[in-house]
Amino acid sequence: MSKTKLVYGASFIAIIAIITVTILTKGVTLYNPTGEKTATIMNEVQPYGTDYVYDETMPSTAEPVVLVEGINGLDHTYDGLTYTHLSDMKNQVVKVGTGKEGNYSGKLTGYGPDCPGCSTVGNVSCRTREGLNHSLTYDGLYYTDTVYGSVRILAADHDAFPCGTIVKVNNGVLPEFIGIVLDTGSAMRNAWDDGVVWMDLAFTSQKEALTGGATSSNTSFEVQRWGW
Repeated sequence: MSKTKLVYGASFIAIIAIITVTILTKGVTLYNPTGEKTATIMNEVQPYGTDYVYDETMPSTAEPVVLVEGINGLDHTYDGLTYTHLSDMKNQVVKVGTGKEGNYSGKLTGYGPDCPGCSTVGNVSCRTREGLNHSLTYDGLYYTDTVYGSVRILAADHDAFPCGTIVKVNNGVLPEFIGIVLDTGSAMRNAWDDGVVWMDLAFTSQKEALTGGATSSNTSFEVQRWGW
């Protein structure tokens, strides 16, 4: 009896599908080039808006101030079926001035705590927002404002520029800077009475004030906030 041996050979065919990723404007599409399956992943940005706060203590000529930075929201969908909310949108908040205009042109000079008639301690005439005394000698030439950050101390006539007034100063010599009125002087008051805007920039000493580049008769003063 003859025997026939059947041998079955197993053939394995490995099919490798290459997945290509294409980045779209609003999402990512994953697809198989054979056309067997396509999936779309969408990330949709929800743009933030702007809320305005109107403040009469801020001149209408002042630059708007961003109080809160805006944050875009983000949503995620997969193939139009699965939806996920990833993050919330948060509007930015901008403060806009509605107060009287505050752009002036006048004179800037410098002074130190050892100036004639000044105390060597250099206590300024205004109280800070916190109700404290400020010494140019011990506390420095800068004050940290809650909105404008670190600002240089200025002396001016308080009838025209109340304590806490924020001013952008450009005298054409020093780099443009932000100052705060925390001091005064008889020369500033007399000048205002005569219709002249005059401010004094604080320095560590009278000698430095004379050589620090503050003196200019053609200085622009742009008030950003009236008083505290």
